Amino acid sequence: MKVVILAAGEGTRMRPLTVSKPKVMLPIANKPMMEHTINAAIDAGVKEFLIVTGYREDAIKDYFKDGSHLGISVEYVLQEEQLGTANAIGCAKDFVKGHFIVLNGDMLVSTGHIAHLVSRTEDAIISVKKVENPSHFGVIETDGDMVTRIIEKPKNPLTNLANAGIYLFHDAIFDYISKTGKSSRGEYEITDSLQMMIDDGLNVGYELLETEWIDIGRPWDILDANKVLLENIDNSCEGTIEPYATLHGNVKVGKNSIIRNGAYIMGPVIIGDDCDIGPNCFIRASTAIGNHVRIGNAVEIKNTVIMDGTNVGHLSYVGDSVIGTNCNFGAGTKVANLRHDNKNVKSVVKGEVVDTGRRKLGVIMGDDVHTGINTSINIGTVLETGSSTMPGEVLMYRRKTN
Repeated sequence: MKVVILAAGEGTRMRPLTVSKPKVMLPIANKPMMEHTINAAIDAGVKEFLIVTGYREDAIKDYFKDGSHLGISVEYVLQEEQLGTANAIGCAKDFVKGHFIVLNGDMLVSTGHIAHLVSRTEDAIISVKKVENPSHFGVIETDGDMVTRIIEKPKNPLTNLANAGIYLFHDAIFDYISKTGKSSRGEYEITDSLQMMIDDGLNVGYELLETEWIDIGRPWDILDANKVLLENIDNSCEGTIEPYATLHGNVKVGKNSIIRNGAYIMGPVIIGDDCDIGPNCFIRASTAIGNHVRIGNAVEIKNTVIMDGTNVGHLSYVGDSVIGTNCNFGAGTKVANLRHDNKNVKSVVKGEVVDTGRRKLGVIMGDDVHTGINTSINIGTVLETGSSTMPGEVLMYRRKTN
């Protein structure tokens, strides 16, 4: 059975992190998020993949190539315009026969759930998750094991079964996609195609998601996914740990990296290749440090994703943050991550101030950001790619490129 992975979108809600790369290539636990999805499918016995690409597709192709290094086969098809899920899935028409699975490249899904889908034989299967606030989702109504209706964000939902955007299809779906019109949002929705299948009496069932499932839609979702994935890392070291460094719990250290004297690391933590950590720094749990990263003297890092090539200068603090590639923290840069009134932190998405739902959130920092010494960055601040700060500057919410 072949898996089709939808990976064409830019991820505008993830900006500025997606300025230089598609959303599915953002790293979580030091691997592109889509690689975790592919690995879950491989462990479920899948060997053939089709990736539907679009925005900055070369980044995906250059990384995964033909899949042979992973022991699989990978093909690609370009979605010329992002016109909705039905349009994206329709791009797979000439590449699949019989049953196939559709996954989103920006979701974490378990091997067990994919294995359950592989075993199903209905015309279509919708993966669903029981949620507390079903009116925020597309919701299915059922009769026994069959789906009878799909409703987008109903005001008074009759069930709490939310559509998780993970499907099993028979290739009959393409006939219904060809008959699907644009929705009120101006897109071709796969749920409209599915409703036509149901109305025609085809066998559309559902599969309950009972394992971990994370939809990575906004920058801070990266922190949730990173925490989950780091819980399963091994304790290993391919670099050098100096005699007076202390490592507790599972800490994975990459090739040619050095952990200097006085560094104190509380796992789970992953550190990439060619990193220089310490001396006398404190790295706390759920932190992922990419390749070629420098963490200086007397730095504290907590629950943060730091991408390749970034330098966090001495006497700095970074907590609950997502940091892009090739950034430089001037000495004494401090990131605030907690409101004094303990209310949820607000941040900026697509120009709008939103409630993140998090009590703790630091900075969302694009690539190539440089902070002056003693910069103070307030909670939920977004720093655009290529921006910089003056020494001693205090930042709130959003800083654009200079």
